[in-house]
Amino acid sequence: MKKIALHWQILIALVLSVPFGLFFGEDGIVDLTGVFDFMGRIFLNALKMIVVPLIISAIITGVSNISSEKGFARMGLKTILYYLTTSFVAILTGLILVNLFKPGIISGIPAKDVLALTSLTAEQMTALEGKGTNEIFAIFLRMVPPNIFKAASDGQMLGLITFSLIFGFFIRKLSENYKAVQLNFWNGIYDIMLGITNLVMRIAPLGVLGLVALTVSETGFDSIVPLLKFALIVVVALLFHVFVSTSLLLYTVGKMKPVVFMKIMSKALLTAFSTSSSSATLPETIEGVTRAGVPKRVSSFVLPLGATINMDGTALYECVAAMFIAQAYGLEIGFGMQLTIVLIALLTSIGVAGVPSASLVAIVIILKAIGLPDAALGLILVVDRPLDMLRTAVNVWSDSCGAAIIAATEEL
Repeated sequence: MKKIALHWQILIALVLSVPFGLFFGEDGIVDLTGVFDFMGRIFLNALKMIVVPLIISAIITGVSNISSEKGFARMGLKTILYYLTTSFVAILTGLILVNLFKPGIISGIPAKDVLALTSLTAEQMTALEGKGTNEIFAIFLRMVPPNIFKAASDGQMLGLITFSLIFGFFIRKLSENYKAVQLNFWNGIYDIMLGITNLVMRIAPLGVLGLVALTVSETGFDSIVPLLKFALIVVVALLFHVFVSTSLLLYTVGKMKPVVFMKIMSKALLTAFSTSSSSATLPETIEGVTRAGVPKRVSSFVLPLGATINMDGTALYECVAAMFIAQAYGLEIGFGMQLTIVLIALLTSIGVAGVPSASLVAIVIILKAIGLPDAALGLILVVDRPLDMLRTAVNVWSDSCGAAIIAATEEL
């Protein structure tokens, strides 16, 4: 009997997770939420276990293998330019749709009295305490960590990426004897991490089943109805960014058919959707673009960087969520304030960790900037997780397109 491909196994697990969550949740036939939680946690832990060594080895090998300083600077400039452009386009897409359809307005009046604006729990308030516009400057401070080992322990990817970029750059400055030793060592580490990644991904279907089934059992579907208009606008904006904005760039600049590329990247996109973590999906993203023909010297530089700073879906969501909450409160948002929202969404999306629901902190920053209370965030918590899953897949798709586009423009 022919073995079912891994991406089909993941898709089957996604489909089964809905009835499993409904019938085997707290109010179901048998309560298996503890089992779902264990399955999801062990899969996420295994993925997170390999992220730090994979990112470090991937960036160091990618940078150190670039033949010239000019080549490094050129690729870096192209990568940053692509990430800033696509994030900005994504934010504008969300801004246009939320202004056009006004999800926070119901029957011509603000939805403040119609929707149940729940407050954050004490635990959530403690986690978000002290977050404000000054957090934007902290993003840049995290790029130069005082302790690289603590940064690795705390999962501060920006600091790790900065260190790895510098480390890889100076490997190229070594004499040939020392350079060969370093290159062999880090290339060996990178290959080992890819092997461990393939091992971890064998349990992906079970992990996906546990993660999504647990989400369905906790939220159900009734709570999504009052926020359906908001959710639909986010979904439409995200899909537009995938099938129009980035696909057009991929076809015209990357010289690759979007449908073919999406099929190749299906396993990574499904993993991103189910885990809501672009960082945890990085191994699959690298494997996918490699099969699509993107050289290692490009993918090992572009993708780890993208997994940390290129958050198109997250930036779009932050903008739409802030505008939706402002509309629900009846706050008039002029052009100047909307421009502020765009800029803050762009900056904060760069520093958002690639883990589930990390963008909630960024949304608090925007709410404070436009004069709304932190508790307003409770309005979107009901639908945050399913939208988080979708926007993470969009983040990974944009990263993948970026690798293909930059590879097509490089002299390889």
